[in-house]
Amino acid sequence: MLGFISLFQLVTLSLSVAASAPSGPWDAFNFAPTSRTVRPVHIREVQGAVKNADGLLSVSGQATLTTNESWVTVDFGKEVGGLISMDIHPVASSAGLAFSFTESPEFISPFTSDDSAMSALNMSYDGILHLPNPLPKGFWTQPSPTLRGGFRYLTIVSTSTGAVSISNITCAISFMPHVDNLRDYSGYFYSTDPEFHDKDFLTKIWYSGAYTVQTNTIPLHTGRQIPTVPSPGWFNNATVGVAGPIIVDGAKRDRAVWPGDMGVAVPTQFVSTNDLLPARNALATMFAAINPTTGELPMSGPPLSIQGSDTYHMWTLIGTHNYYLYSGDLDWLKDVWTNYTKAVGFVTEKVGASGLMNITEPEDWARLGGGGISAEGNALLYKVLTNSADLATAVKEPLLSSTWAKNATSLKSRFNEVFWSQDQGMYRDNDTTTLCPQDANSIAILYGLTTSAEQANSISEGLTKNWNSLGAIAPELPDTIAPFIGSLELQAHFESGNDARAMDLLHREWGYMLYTNLSVQSTLLEGYTANGSLGYRSYRGHNYDSAYTSHAHGWSTGPTSALTFYVLGLQVTSPQGRTWSLQPHTSGLSHAEGGFTTPLGWYGIRWQIDGNNTTFSINIRTPAGTTGTLALPTFKEVTIDGQRSRTGG
Repeated sequence: MLGFISLFQLVTLSLSVAASAPSGPWDAFNFAPTSRTVRPVHIREVQGAVKNADGLLSVSGQATLTTNESWVTVDFGKEVGGLISMDIHPVASSAGLAFSFTESPEFISPFTSDDSAMSALNMSYDGILHLPNPLPKGFWTQPSPTLRGGFRYLTIVSTSTGAVSISNITCAISFMPHVDNLRDYSGYFYSTDPEFHDKDFLTKIWYSGAYTVQTNTIPLHTGRQIPTVPSPGWFNNATVGVAGPIIVDGAKRDRAVWPGDMGVAVPTQFVSTNDLLPARNALATMFAAINPTTGELPMSGPPLSIQGSDTYHMWTLIGTHNYYLYSGDLDWLKDVWTNYTKAVGFVTEKVGASGLMNITEPEDWARLGGGGISAEGNALLYKVLTNSADLATAVKEPLLSSTWAKNATSLKSRFNEVFWSQDQGMYRDNDTTTLCPQDANSIAILYGLTTSAEQANSISEGLTKNWNSLGAIAPELPDTIAPFIGSLELQAHFESGNDARAMDLLHREWGYMLYTNLSVQSTLLEGYTANGSLGYRSYRGHNYDSAYTSHAHGWSTGPTSALTFYVLGLQVTSPQGRTWSLQPHTSGLSHAEGGFTTPLGWYGIRWQIDGNNTTFSINIRTPAGTTGTLALPTFKEVTIDGQRSRTGG
């Protein structure tokens, strides 16, 4: 934030209705395709006897593969997903073809795809998709069960000595099936970054996160089949919820509802497209699977339907509040309220004589430890209680609201007594260890468990001890950079007022993900190792299969909402934004603009600092009838709508 600005100018304008976000130079950074049918834009690689491979880049051009194991890899230029179609012109009756798919160029191969059905030590579970034998002549479309949810590169390989010609290769986009124009966003962000090698990085990463979540919004019956098909092969024809479209964890895999992931992905969805129907369907899916006796919610949606996670149980409850805050959908909240209160009871009953929750169902985001009297679990419970008090007020249950609020106050006191390590200036992982985890410390700042600005600043500084040049390594999952928790840490630095630190982490972690030649350079990685390799969770459930890592994971999209909520400074503080707050974090930038849409209309911000660093100007547009509070950089004098005014500083 600026330390001193002598003159502040504010212009406000109320709007009653807004639909699409305004157009501008930021549109050039939108990764969403202009059509639901996309074509390859480059030839990545050619091996063997392939004639006129470049013909595949035009509508009418043909390429011919004339020998066995000749192949060509086409590049769609960004992450896509759906069904491949093309025209086949067999020259020989013995001709054969197969496809392989991959997100990363590291796994381009004529013999196998990257892995999506299951991880495997040989990194070759999925194999290739053989086309029918004999080859059909004319227009052909990939069978729908073999839909590929996420890929950038398609390899077409000849599987016989017979020559075959192909043309007119397209992919019919399957994600966001309820939207015709994928580029029609209801929000935007735009700024330039003077400290990064690409001045447009911040705008690009905002749109990368938005597009990632779009690729994670899928038709109801296109989840990964469980049990998985035998190797080689994959099927994406499972039903993943009670209604669609629905938001899942990743484009390629797992293609299932994971509530923890939604804790990052849904705020991204709100500020970019405001497409909240998929989130409602995902939450409804979790509540439909509640244990009617105990009130326990599953860790994931069908067909995985994994059980045994207190933390992901609480992420569903946190997601309920997020959905209500953004949508104002009180009728839906009332519909799920009985199950919601039962689910809150499931976790509050685990609070023992210590005044803290005992995590008895320890499955989590892949971190080690986490069971027992854990800081992460109790931090999430605090957020559940404060959220629940708010929701109880909305459904007119004041006694319940008061009880949950009092319980939250008590929990916060005990949390600081038990987990705070004065020596380390951070929270420790549980009541028996000295390890200070990334997740609990980030969540504690973000969700208001710290008791002073000094304490929050100490944690923010302490978290930097886990950084290397590529991002924040999680002590609770060694050798791992986990952008899910990194997203929470990023926002925690902003929340604690450490904007330079937040920008530094943003440059390291998301700068690596967006620009490394290992990635799809359009959507965001699930995670990676401390040295930047794709072996995320290799030793923690992924069988050392780097080809299994997802390159389009919504839980990694924290910068999209962070840039809106903190750099622009605009957040809603009551359902649909009837009230809002504005506190720009200038973060070393000279200007930023953007906004979002709710059912009430358009919320838009544009601020800039003049070249002499003496005047901060801001324009605010909000829907008629809404009210907000401003917290602004330091200034002596303020002009609002042309009228000079003094403030309290």
